[in-house]
Amino acid sequence: MKYWTIFWTALRLGLTSFGGPAAHIGYFRAEYVERKKWLDEKSYSDLVALANFLPGPSSSQVGIAVGTLRGGLLGGILAWLGFTLPSAAVLVIFAAWAKGVEEAGWLHSLKLVAVAVVAQAVWEMSQKLAPDRTRKTLLIGASMLLLLISSPYLQLAALIACGMIGYLVYRGSAGESTEAVVFPVSKRTGLLSLGLFGLLLVALPAWRAVSSSEWLALFDMMYRTGSLVFGGGHVVLPLLEPQLVDTGMMGKGMFLAGYGAAQAVPGPLFTFASYIGGVTKGAAGAAVATIGMFLPGFLLIIGGLPFWQTLRQHRIMRPALLGVNAGVIGILLAALYDPIFTSSVRSALDAVLALAYFALLVIWRQPPWLVVLAAVGIGLVIL
Repeated sequence: MKYWTIFWTALRLGLTSFGGPAAHIGYFRAEYVERKKWLDEKSYSDLVALANFLPGPSSSQVGIAVGTLRGGLLGGILAWLGFTLPSAAVLVIFAAWAKGVEEAGWLHSLKLVAVAVVAQAVWEMSQKLAPDRTRKTLLIGASMLLLLISSPYLQLAALIACGMIGYLVYRGSAGESTEAVVFPVSKRTGLLSLGLFGLLLVALPAWRAVSSSEWLALFDMMYRTGSLVFGGGHVVLPLLEPQLVDTGMMGKGMFLAGYGAAQAVPGPLFTFASYIGGVTKGAAGAAVATIGMFLPGFLLIIGGLPFWQTLRQHRIMRPALLGVNAGVIGILLAALYDPIFTSSVRSALDAVLALAYFALLVIWRQPPWLVVLAAVGIGLVIL
């Protein structure tokens, strides 16, 4: 029953979480922190910070961590499967016409829900995790920096800077010591996971160099891409295009159509790999490519969890994390504007609908899945 709950909860999120990684963090927070109370606000924000420090699909890594908290490694796998399966299946089946679906009114309405979800997350997280002048300043400063210079590596630098400032300001008070969240992952398992990540990163290209297997080439391409991505799925595009389009493995039109489809469906953008595998090798290729793309992020988050839990209770890390958490909210605030607001709000009507969805979430306290269903109906009728 416990494992079914983990899978079903993640599956529901995978079916309704439109809007990209920043929006997913908002959906996850509403479900895991507010509704199910599987962990508290501070622990959740710490997990988001850890995912932002690591390469890979940050929102999926947060989901894997929550699943691991509830059900060990199997729980983490089930949480990943539930969140990933819907978009992976849709991309394999409907990639040929997904480019046309991208302009559908109901889908545009769901993008406006993403605006409201991220705005709710920024608002409520800032009330709890940036209550004083220093942390509010860090939040705004990180957001301003990322709005001026959009770079996933700058996100990492901003979090490090916020952590250093947090340590300098709060080292005397150190902040309250939060109750430890115990992840059922031993340090030995964590080390094995990190070791496997590094071994595959080195061994796969070497094996590929002496092998003619197209399956190995596909897995290696996806694994190396998933190992290098900071800042969410949008970074996948420039990493994969030279390997697929420039080499003639896939036409540019087919490549961009699949990337458009990946942004048009709920769930992680990393399932673009499912589309590529499906086009090149059918359903089996989709499975190989999807596992290859997500495996590095999975190994890194499992490897990092047991050590992160120790670090977050450390006398140096505790005050530093007060600053880091403010920086995380700043990253979400920057993402609220670009790409979420800029790609979704195109008219006064769009702004009105986004405000209405925000009111449903924040004032009327309606669950996100219900707002998503309402948005589909509104989109079908008036957009």
